[in-house]
Amino acid sequence: MRARRLTLVPMANDVVTADLEVQLEAHRRELTAYSYRMLGSGFEAEDAVQETFIRAWKNIDRFEGRSSLRSWLYRIATNVCLDMVRGPQRRARPMDFGPSTPIESAVVGTAHSEKTWVQPIPDARVVPADGDPADQALARETIRLAFIAALQNLPPKQRAVLILREVLRWQASEVAELLDTTVASVNSALQRARETMGDVNIDETATTVDDDQQELLARYVDAFERYDIAELVSMLRADAVLSMPPYALWLQGRDDIAGWFLGEGIGCKGSKLVAVEANGGPAFGSYRSDEQGGHAPWALQILEVEDGLIVGHHNFLDTELFEQFGLPAHLPAS
Repeated sequence: MRARRLTLVPMANDVVTADLEVQLEAHRRELTAYSYRMLGSGFEAEDAVQETFIRAWKNIDRFEGRSSLRSWLYRIATNVCLDMVRGPQRRARPMDFGPSTPIESAVVGTAHSEKTWVQPIPDARVVPADGDPADQALARETIRLAFIAALQNLPPKQRAVLILREVLRWQASEVAELLDTTVASVNSALQRARETMGDVNIDETATTVDDDQQELLARYVDAFERYDIAELVSMLRADAVLSMPPYALWLQGRDDIAGWFLGEGIGCKGSKLVAVEANGGPAFGSYRSDEQGGHAPWALQILEVEDGLIVGHHNFLDTELFEQFGLPAHLPAS
């Protein structure tokens, strides 16, 4: 059972101010985003932030005010995340494990552990609700599934350095103080991290959803719910990919994706979609028809759109995600 958000209970300590919980909550969204980039899982990110708040609450008498409360919380959150990512296993995407499967031999196979995969997260948990549009765009771009997966290739401390320096725009001296190291060490770690990340461009901001993309998404929903696969694949780029964690299977190309929906994936016929936002882009809760005439949760779909075409169709077959995204537990019969 995944952990749920806890309520902090005041402790008998004169140093603890009455509004400490309010001050901590003010940083929840940005700390969740930071922890998500570190850990690659929305559930683990929320656990990490909760543990950060608990440690902060218990140790508030040690906070001497030499740095800001925000910097102190980031130090705690970094230590929590470093504790959580010890070990050789890293989260990834199905596309990171090998070539696509030809449709002729495509079967779902064995489900892998949830800890194998980069997991999605709602935009509402990590993207600033207001403020500079450029900051919001960068926040969305740096929670893309591909970017989160690329981060998992970095050793944990390099990962922290890259996020703090390149995403959050901290000074090298600030990062060195947080990590108890030197500026030279921070700069060296950043250089190595950049080399490992290769072609991933974290300075490229996400495009605002415009009328053309809204029209594409409306067409997609209509085609998927009517199960018009010819219309659906016409919206895919020629090299589009389809993935289905917790299975390692992934497909590439319009013909193979169409073959999947008309073959092994035919159970999606008659589905209903409910729109949400995840990982900086459009997403849908996908509900399959049930015996009562309604629709039951099946998968969280995340679409990646570039230049007016769908380039990624990622289906997370984990119905526990529906609660995290505020999606209904069931859709009644119309």
